[in-house]
Amino acid sequence: MRIVLIGPPGAGKGTQAAKLVECLRIPHLSTGEILRQAQAAQTQIGKQAALYIDDGGLVPDALAAQVVAERLKHPDCQRGCLFDGFPRTLVQAEVLDQLLAEHRQVLDLVLNVQVPEEELVQRLILRGRGDDRPAPIRRRFREFDRMTRPLLEFYAGRGLLQNIDGVGTMDEVTERIQQAVGGAKGLSEKA
Repeated sequence: MRIVLIGPPGAGKGTQAAKLVECLRIPHLSTGEILRQAQAAQTQIGKQAALYIDDGGLVPDALAAQVVAERLKHPDCQRGCLFDGFPRTLVQAEVLDQLLAEHRQVLDLVLNVQVPEEELVQRLILRGRGDDRPAPIRRRFREFDRMTRPLLEFYAGRGLLQNIDGVGTMDEVTERIQQAVGGAKGLSEKA
């Protein structure tokens, strides 16, 4: 299965991604992690990414797509993968479709972990990182919403979007995700 995982900061996406890739036995394609590794290794892509990341910005669509394209060439992605951090924009979603088509693959499911903003603010404040104060947190949410709303509409229109209630215990959220994946898996096996 090929799944895109979307969720705002503090939604528990990282925890759920780890559980999902373990359950499905597919690789976790976290563009953020791939770019951090490239930076640490001082690769050409890592050096390019550093110009944006060090200023707190997002890498351009073309660079993010290049990272994903390279990773999709690895044999472990043939059975599927979990995309995390890509796509973030409509342009990236279209690029992902093209990349998957080149590998004769399709996207099976888009999971959108939803948590009310007030709950997220409290979670992030408790996390205690340097920029986890209410004003910067709310700015990040506005930016996240601005970028992802068109993306979510795009995937909803294609029948791929499953909204997941991200409030509750970790196990409750995991169960909701597994139900959504199980339903999509059954549909994709029939196709």
